[in-house]
Amino acid sequence: MLGVYTYNKILRKTVVAFGTLFNNIEVRKENTDGSTYSRMKVPLAYGPRQKFLARLTEQPDLNQKVGITVPRLSFEMTGISYDSSRKLSPITASLKAAGSNSIKKQFTPVPYNIDFELNIISKTNDEAIEIVEQILPVFQPSYNVTLKLVEEMEDFRDVPIVLNNISYSDDYEGSFDTRKITLFTLQFTAKTYIFGPVGNTAPIKKAKVDYHTNVDLNSTRQVAYEVTPKALTDQNQDGTTTLSADITAKTLTFEVADVVLLSIGGYIEIGNEVMKVKSKPGGDKITVVRGMNGTSASAHAAGAAVDLINSADDALLDSGDDFGFNELISVFE
Repeated sequence: MLGVYTYNKILRKTVVAFGTLFNNIEVRKENTDGSTYSRMKVPLAYGPRQKFLARLTEQPDLNQKVGITVPRLSFEMTGISYDSSRKLSPITASLKAAGSNSIKKQFTPVPYNIDFELNIISKTNDEAIEIVEQILPVFQPSYNVTLKLVEEMEDFRDVPIVLNNISYSDDYEGSFDTRKITLFTLQFTAKTYIFGPVGNTAPIKKAKVDYHTNVDLNSTRQVAYEVTPKALTDQNQDGTTTLSADITAKTLTFEVADVVLLSIGGYIEIGNEVMKVKSKPGGDKITVVRGMNGTSASAHAAGAAVDLINSADDALLDSGDDFGFNELISVFE
């Protein structure tokens, strides 16, 4: 019913990015002189804290208790909610070139907040607070993570991860001869964006506007304005004809091999110079206006290619090319 399939893996990327923040935390043990004699990288896993607390007292058989390694970190996504404070206009679109004949288009994303819970589980207070002190200074109260949210658009965005609150508990599970558990729980919010599908459209090469020339509703007078791209230089190297003799930068009338396809008022290109055909005096001679479309008049040798600039060149224009505009105004009574 909703239509186009889209899956940009944004929620997954956000979860992975959040977990990656805490994958290099250590606890160290020191001698009385301050030297380190042991260091341990704190294990990190995705899952609810109840799962790990249960495994601390797990009893696979009736004779032996097996506990998991502590200290350790666990995290999980606990909620997702819309954030109206970061909403932008839904009709705004991002555009990106996709080759020479198409454009990628994607509308403004929807802002969502993703809630996370990070749990620090330890058997001693010392280890727990050692881990906490490695985390808290980073969040003041937020930390920005740069994510490539949409691969096709190469859209990189800073996603703030905000530390909301911290809770602490120091309990014994069961009787006092069982294992002691120190637990810190940190609540975070990641402010990310959910994107829709990426569309592909061809460049707009024609625009037409119809409008009335006044506000009189009884008037039928109307103006139609149409504009299309116009090539300023030759795009297809058609080699319509060639120069019959050398010309200087000041030559205005010269002879070509064949004048048939050259029209009065049309544009030609010789080398890097664009000229406008002013007239055909006779034979295979043409009179031109030199240095058109921002080019400079220069000398050209006999045999140089004379290329036409026409509608065939207009059709080959890409979005990165320099071009002008063909304009057509029609007035209707």
